[in-house]
Amino acid sequence: MQNHIAVDIGASSGRVVCGTLQQPGGTLSIEEIHRFSNGFAEQNGNLYWNIDYLVAEIVKGLQQAKARGIERCTVGIDTWGVDYVLLDQEGARIHEVFSYRDSRTDGAIERLHRNISTESVYEKVGIQYLPINTLYQLFVHDQAELEAAHSILLVPDYLYYRLTGRKISEVTIGSTSGMLNLHTRDYDEDLLSVLGLSKEQFPPLTEPGEPVGRLTEDLAARGDLPDCEFIAVASHDTASAVLGVPANSEKWGFLSSGTWSLIGVERGSAITSPEAMLRNYTNEWGAYGSFRFLKNIMGMWLIQKVREEYGGQYSFGELVELAAQEIPFRSIIYCNDERFMNPQSMIDEIRSYCVEAGQLVPQTPGEMARCVFDSLALSYYFYIQDLQQLTGDNLERLHIVGGGANNGLLCQITADLLEMEIHAGPTESTALGNLVVQMISTGAVNDLQEAREIISRSFQVTSYIPKGMDPTTKKAALAQFARLQAVN
Repeated sequence: MQNHIAVDIGASSGRVVCGTLQQPGGTLSIEEIHRFSNGFAEQNGNLYWNIDYLVAEIVKGLQQAKARGIERCTVGIDTWGVDYVLLDQEGARIHEVFSYRDSRTDGAIERLHRNISTESVYEKVGIQYLPINTLYQLFVHDQAELEAAHSILLVPDYLYYRLTGRKISEVTIGSTSGMLNLHTRDYDEDLLSVLGLSKEQFPPLTEPGEPVGRLTEDLAARGDLPDCEFIAVASHDTASAVLGVPANSEKWGFLSSGTWSLIGVERGSAITSPEAMLRNYTNEWGAYGSFRFLKNIMGMWLIQKVREEYGGQYSFGELVELAAQEIPFRSIIYCNDERFMNPQSMIDEIRSYCVEAGQLVPQTPGEMARCVFDSLALSYYFYIQDLQQLTGDNLERLHIVGGGANNGLLCQITADLLEMEIHAGPTESTALGNLVVQMISTGAVNDLQEAREIISRSFQVTSYIPKGMDPTTKKAALAQFARLQAVN
């Protein structure tokens, strides 16, 4: 019986999860052996991640594994995308690690594309234009530091490096940079030239399932960690989350619901049509030659910040219960408005938005939560319509995975708006997708189809059937959201 450990780090929390495949039943069991918080902090006017803290927490998780009797295991690491680390020739960090929510990239998209057209970039890389993309972050980074960088690693690649001493550039996380060429399957030299960078500053691309290495000598010498074989997984957490979707039909969409909401479809090829570019859809690389054609939506970040401002006096579950008692579609926001990226006060920003839009202003916690959930569900509705039009596929089912799958109210509103069956769960799909690649790599599972069948019979999934919605209410809500979307 093999032990596999998934290190899954999101923008607000991280976890170390042990997965064990039970034979001959063919079910997968998981156990969370360590959990820790994550978040950026302000320092001298900029926002940074504490990357050393993350390394230390991973080591703590591996210590817990050893304490529980795990002597040998494989390990995979996934994190959020786009953020990066610069290393000098000795392998030391040149600068602290910026958070993508830092405002330094304001206006960067417009400035960069004075040098190279948006059309040519989208045709090359197929990635949506977001100021958080590594491409735009590097564009505004201090040029002297870029010139001094011997290596540029994205966050999960850097964590592998700290634990094994080997530098890699895993493809799913690399694609979030906005610099991987779809045709050459390598970093695009024209884009690197605009940034004043060279391909040699990036390690060779690594596919999910390839071995990375073992613990560094210093870590191995401690004696309190398992004998770890590190395997490159789908290191972008969204890529892992989609691998963990227990899909058993052909025409399905996914919604990875966490700090961000990522809504899309899994495909064998990218879509870089003018219409896809105009609507700002992205083609993120997945494992095993797949692509995720999707849209980024602000996601649970909105309710996370609202809850934080209420001093934590309400749990997420309590906010859902309060929202369920409120009148639907009373107040609506366009979730992807950049004003919600990192406001000083999310509650004040939502209220100001509603005032400017001539809507009723949410006052109570229940009204505020209902505004967020209604607005997210409306976003999902519109982007599913887009996806079906751009791909030519009529989806039969939407799989919601991640923490947002626990929000029964949001799942039901989404089902009612879409008039489509929703399958919610598993919540730990990202860790499961991480484990899937390890199991396939070691031969414990044959392929992704078998892995998804195992997940389907191992974890609970809740179905939400459309209950019907008052046609007048629905029509008015869709019209209001369309008006708000049109001005962005």
